[in-house]
Amino acid sequence: MAVVRLANISKRYAGAVAPSVDDVSFTVADGEFMVLLGPSGCGKSTTLRMIAGLESISGGEMSIDDRVVNDVPAMDRDIAMVFQSYALYPHMTVAENLAFGLKRRKVDKAQIDERVGKAASILGLGELLQRKPFALSGGQRQRVALGRAIVREPKVFLFDEPLSNLDAALRVNTRNELVRLHHRLGATMIYVTHDQVEAMTMGQRICVMNKGQVAQIGKPLDVYRQPADAFVARFLGNPPMNLAKAKLVSLGGANFAQVGGALLPLARWSVADLTVCAGDVLIGIRPEELGLLEGSANDANALRGTVSAIEPLGAETLIVVELDGQAGEVTARVHRDVQLALGDAATLGFAGTALYLFDAKTEKAILASAA
Repeated sequence: MAVVRLANISKRYAGAVAPSVDDVSFTVADGEFMVLLGPSGCGKSTTLRMIAGLESISGGEMSIDDRVVNDVPAMDRDIAMVFQSYALYPHMTVAENLAFGLKRRKVDKAQIDERVGKAASILGLGELLQRKPFALSGGQRQRVALGRAIVREPKVFLFDEPLSNLDAALRVNTRNELVRLHHRLGATMIYVTHDQVEAMTMGQRICVMNKGQVAQIGKPLDVYRQPADAFVARFLGNPPMNLAKAKLVSLGGANFAQVGGALLPLARWSVADLTVCAGDVLIGIRPEELGLLEGSANDANALRGTVSAIEPLGAETLIVVELDGQAGEVTARVHRDVQLALGDAATLGFAGTALYLFDAKTEKAILASAA
């Protein structure tokens, strides 16, 4: 397989005010499954297309197995790309679609048959080889597109939101197939998506991008548990992390975050930790860390307010609480049998370790050291 290395890569289109990709650097290890995650317009697909050779590189250096490929044509990079649109030839059978790229490269017929048969076996396409794309479901067409990449036996597989056109059930099934495929092939794979569930469940590491830059890189759970800034905290999580503006208050030698009428203890942060911000912070709490309290009006780690929305999801219920003191609203993930109505008063409690702090101006995370 291959190691893919991007060093200060950028892409600026003619006439653009700002670069689409700005000083992006990361390394994908041999055999690693890396996911580029971010909202539309963040530069993730442009980055992938530069890796593929479908977009020119404005600045920086890119290499595959220590070979600089900035000016190497796409066909000579030994990569295979799977697109969102499948891009199958409608007049060809599944077998012909799988074999097309190999025939253009004048691969021996016996080897073509062997590779096509192997890919069909891996993806469960054996009974579909003589069908044409119009006779296939969306999931089957996506598997053919995957198979066309597999038969190439490339150094690097690139995926540009390949599951976006599938319905929810097919998306889950195909996602699992891709994970099994990576395990079976041990291939270097780079996968672009805006879907955080795909990123969390598929990637060995994820690279979160925002406004053309890398916001954070790490193992999915590490990024989820320790977001580098408020953007990552909001983007990774469903529902997203609750963020509310707060003022730092010092009382009796202890530090607190004042959110509306609530004073939340900041025992995990020292005075030195909090000097980086000028008294204004964002507090963050994930919905699953909030629980309903009964008769705990004096609980220090509590937020109080009025229920403004209830969303039963079957296995759980989401409740939205408008906080007292015009401090905004928070979402809590609670038990499915919760008995609440719109307009009810609610007290939400949480463990002190569940609290996150971000600088209100830079939105960078404020990490806690020993208090």
